[in-house]
Amino acid sequence: MGVVSLVFLLFQGFGDPARMIVGQTGDKKTLENIRKDLYLDQPKWKQFILYVNDLSPICIHQKQAIKKKNLQGIFIGNDIQLGLKIPYLGKSYQTKKNVIAVLMEALPGTLLLAIAAMLFASGIGISLGIIAAVKKGSWLDTTAVFSSIAGISAPSFFMAILIAYIFGVVLHPYTNLHLTGSWFDIDEVTGEKFLTLQNGILPAITLGLRPLAIITQLTRSAMLDVLEQDYIRTAYAKGLPKIKVIVSHALPNALNPVVTAITGWFAELLAGAFFIEYIFGWNGIGKITVDALGKLDYPVVMGAVLISACIFIAINVLANKLYALLDPRVGN
Repeated sequence: MGVVSLVFLLFQGFGDPARMIVGQTGDKKTLENIRKDLYLDQPKWKQFILYVNDLSPICIHQKQAIKKKNLQGIFIGNDIQLGLKIPYLGKSYQTKKNVIAVLMEALPGTLLLAIAAMLFASGIGISLGIIAAVKKGSWLDTTAVFSSIAGISAPSFFMAILIAYIFGVVLHPYTNLHLTGSWFDIDEVTGEKFLTLQNGILPAITLGLRPLAIITQLTRSAMLDVLEQDYIRTAYAKGLPKIKVIVSHALPNALNPVVTAITGWFAELLAGAFFIEYIFGWNGIGKITVDALGKLDYPVVMGAVLISACIFIAINVLANKLYALLDPRVGN
């Protein structure tokens, strides 16, 4: 509810939505009708209540409004109906499409990109962290620590431009990687869409660099702490192979802070990697939101913020469940 209130307060009053819809040539009567449809002729407190009523799965609407907004759900009653529905986020000022439809079209792109970025960051980051901890003080440890510090310090937009230029322009004849594109390409002959993962390599690597650096540092720190524990020394004293001690005994007990980082970053990436998606032209929630801001299409921006908040909360709940699986003491 706090996020809904904040979004409403931040975006209500920026510009004239009616004027944005009809443009500068709209007549006075048309503007008045649109303001009435958007509740702009009502006091702010009433606008907020009506906004929450649109967002809430449980709602009360007039039959005419249900039909006009094309609300999807189950409704009972006559003229005034009680309903259980899909949240209504309004319509885009620019495309006139339902906001939730616009965002759901972009969500798979962001989801695919975030998963690819986190697989890259988690796989390499955990491996580097383990190697750095086991080889503490060696050149491998120094290189891993220095690289992770550089990865944390470098701004994402700078790394995006640098990686795009080097691998997408200078080395393009060798890498054959594209600067822009989505997870679907269109066959020039047949006009049919087909899945392609090639376009996502550069944005996924760029997006995964900062979480990779943090995961490396956390894994190294946690592993160093665990490797000093008595039960690890006991395992070595029993004659267990080093690889088994590290993988079976040390690593599982060092993963809790790493899981925290992975879930936190995954939630952030899913919420929209704005600069990365925009620079690489990747069709996701981030790019849709930036485009909507440029066009003052506030319903899309507001919907993106709300969906991002829901994703963040859902992933944090999932993270708590993962903690309990990795460490039963958390659930007690």
